[in-house]
Amino acid sequence: KGQTIITTDGTTLLAADDKAGITEIMTAMKVMIDNPSIQHGTIKVGFTPDEEIGRGAHKFDVAKFGADWAYTMDGSQIGELEYENFNAAGAVVTFHGKIVHPGYAKGKMINSMYIAQEFIESLPRMETPEHTEDYQGFFHLHNMKGAVEKTELQYIIRDHDREHFEARKEVMNKLVADLNAQYDREAVTIEINDQYFNMREKVEPVMHIVDVAEKAMRELEIEPLIKPIRGGTDGSQLSYMGLPCPNIFAGGHNFHGPYEYVPVESMMKATEVIVKIAQLVASDS
Repeated sequence: KGQTIITTDGTTLLAADDKAGITEIMTAMKVMIDNPSIQHGTIKVGFTPDEEIGRGAHKFDVAKFGADWAYTMDGSQIGELEYENFNAAGAVVTFHGKIVHPGYAKGKMINSMYIAQEFIESLPRMETPEHTEDYQGFFHLHNMKGAVEKTELQYIIRDHDREHFEARKEVMNKLVADLNAQYDREAVTIEINDQYFNMREKVEPVMHIVDVAEKAMRELEIEPLIKPIRGGTDGSQLSYMGLPCPNIFAGGHNFHGPYEYVPVESMMKATEVIVKIAQLVASDS
C-alpha cells in the first residue's frame, strides 16, 4: 500500500519476470558510470534468453564472460536472496490406444485417454504444486492432448533433494512399466530429460558471495529473506558451468499470470543492492 505499482490491464503478462531485472541491472550500471566516486572492481554484465524453459544458459560462454561469480536479478519480493533451487526434469508420457468404430468396439477399442487417466490417478495426489511449499517437491501435469488412439501428457518433476528427485523419476518409470505389464503390451512410453540441478552444491564452497549480498541488503535496511527457490534460474545452469550465481530479488509478484505486478520502489531497492555489492567487494579487495 502506498507504493507505485506497474501492472497490465489484466489481460496479458507484464513480463516483470524478468524485464524488472534487466531494468535494475542497466540502471545500476548507469549510476556507477555517472558517479565515478563509487568504488568498484571490474563488473561484467550478461543477459540470457529462454530461462523459463531451462535452456537460457546452455550456450553462455562462461570463460569469455570472465567473472569469478555473478548474481541473477530474477527473484520476487523485496529481500529475497536465494542459493538453492529445484532439481528439475521434464517428462513426456505417451499412451497408445486403438481406434475402431464405437458401434462395433467391444473387445477391440483401446482408449488411450483412459490409460492416461490411470497414470494420472496413480501419482501422489497431494504432491502437486497446489499442495506443496518450501522444500516439498512435486509432479506437475502442465499440458495434455488426447484422442482414443494416442494421448500425451507433459509433466515437470521438481525436488530440492537430489535423491528424492531421482526417486520421483523412478516412480514415473515404474508406473509406466506396471501399466505395460497390466496391458501386456507397450501401452505407455515415457521420455524424461533433466533440465537443471540445485545450485546449492556449487555455491556453498564460495558462500562469501551470498554473505556479501546479505550484508549489502542489511546496510540498505532491507531484511534478507533467504529461502529456497521453488523454481529455477539461469544461475543454476551457470553455477554448474563454473560461474557460481545466487539469485537476488527483482521485486515482481504474481509471475506467469495476468495479475503480475512490480512496485517501482522494490526495483529501486534492487538497483541499490547491485551498487552496494559492487562497493562492498571493492572495499574488501
